[in-house]
Amino acid sequence: MADLPPPVQGPTAKEKKYDRQLRLWGATGQMALESSHILLINSGPGVVGVETLKNLVLPGIGNFTIQDSAVVSEADLGVNFFLEEEHLGGFRAEHTCNLLKELNPDVQGSFITEPVESWLTQPDSLKPYTLILATAPIRPEILARLSAHAGASLIPIFYIHSVGFYSHFSIHLPPAFPIVDTHPDSETTSDLRLLKPWPELIQFAKEKTNALDTMAADDHGHIPYIAILLYHLEEWKKDHEGQVPQNYKEKTEFRTIVSKAARTNNPEGGEENYDEAVAAVLKSLNPPEPASAVKEIFKTPECVLVSRDSSSFWVIAHAIGLFYTKYGVLPVPGSVPDMKARSADYIQLQNVYKSKARKDVVEVLESVRFLERTADRKDPIDEKDVEAFCKNAAHIKLVRGRPFHVVQASETIEWGERAKSIAQNLTFPDSLVPLYIAFLAFDEFVATHDKDALGGAPKMPGETDAETDAEKVTGIAFKIADDLIKEAGTFVEEPDYSDLKTRTGEFVQELVRAGGAELHNIAALTGGLVSQEIIKAITEQYIPVDNTCVFDGVRSKTEVIRV
Repeated sequence: MADLPPPVQGPTAKEKKYDRQLRLWGATGQMALESSHILLINSGPGVVGVETLKNLVLPGIGNFTIQDSAVVSEADLGVNFFLEEEHLGGFRAEHTCNLLKELNPDVQGSFITEPVESWLTQPDSLKPYTLILATAPIRPEILARLSAHAGASLIPIFYIHSVGFYSHFSIHLPPAFPIVDTHPDSETTSDLRLLKPWPELIQFAKEKTNALDTMAADDHGHIPYIAILLYHLEEWKKDHEGQVPQNYKEKTEFRTIVSKAARTNNPEGGEENYDEAVAAVLKSLNPPEPASAVKEIFKTPECVLVSRDSSSFWVIAHAIGLFYTKYGVLPVPGSVPDMKARSADYIQLQNVYKSKARKDVVEVLESVRFLERTADRKDPIDEKDVEAFCKNAAHIKLVRGRPFHVVQASETIEWGERAKSIAQNLTFPDSLVPLYIAFLAFDEFVATHDKDALGGAPKMPGETDAETDAEKVTGIAFKIADDLIKEAGTFVEEPDYSDLKTRTGEFVQELVRAGGAELHNIAALTGGLVSQEIIKAITEQYIPVDNTCVFDGVRSKTEVIRV
């Protein structure tokens, strides 16, 4: 019995349950989800907020809290799938919370039925939450307070509109929101370093291309294409004063040389490895220069001046910046693409790259430990975090979060630099900027119309008198459009705004016609979009929307606007 191998450990029940999503964001992402506590400030019909939570409960967020003082009405039953007839007269927050928890027993849910105005006056009412989700309509003073708390606490806040066939959401991320695991396309992650090979890689290529002319046909057809390219690069440099191919013309000439080196009399009828080498010339023979956005991260004040309170991202970024300054390249990721080669040769090549990657990680880790001692940091950074950073160093992203615009009553919007990015969006065919302006006008109408003088629920356009409200909202929207045109003209030469106000007016008419109602299919789709962005923010993986997204359900079109 002692000689028997240990039993094979299959996946746990949790791994089986979350198998698909673990493939997307891994164990660390799942842990981040499970440690989150999301607050939903649910206003209006309350459909899009609950639909967003549904898509977060299913993958297993840790906790959620619904703040909603509304009582279930007949209107709710027609649009909210988480409410039933027996819930009439009860608190909407309580019943939606209970049904959401049934979707996933791993998730804890709670509810608050106190009006948001009085609840927010309580000390530390927002302290427990790691992310805030607010749905329109909501008073500007409430939204401003939520946004201010998010800015001070460095937590994300999402603001969602869903009216009729249209929706919009804005994201307020912390001022510095770094992302290490951006999940780039697999084609962009291979860094073969053919123009800056290290000794072990050069030695590997020499071994595999030794006696190339007299090599047996089967051996010749299984040389890894990386070795083929390195061999011909050395031959090229002999005739070009030690220089590698510099431009497209030279690379094309080099590609022809590699192509002609393939044997046409191979018994297999061709040499796939040489085809791979030819295909890799243009994309692989480029200097391993990091993107400008990555180099800018090394120059940011947070990276340059590492302190005791600096996050692990900035400490590791500083260490990799030192590595780049020393060698002129980033650490080798260590991955090798699939290729035509014998298994033994491919494994040997993998080990060459992995060994180099490990050496680079060790050097970066030494710098990290030095920085920790210098800054007197108490908790050492996990070596796995350093390894993951080195692997993804060429694709790290720093998102500079900005507060979304909180519309105030009867205000003149100072667009400033925002007008530049919006003007660029207006150059797109059928841009959705007019829809965004219509939503701003919708918010301003809500900010100036209460159902009662004591701070009751806001009045939504079209709720009682659609024709009169449409005229008011159109007037607000046209003023916003005029102000935008005036400021955008300083950034874009001879802009064409001929149909801006016309299309804005059309969107206003549709928003008002809906009377603030939410269509379940639009709210459900919007909830899916928003939940994806929330997962990005919680897991700090993938690249989130920057920072406003508008959806036209009539044409099934979305547009991201940098506001």
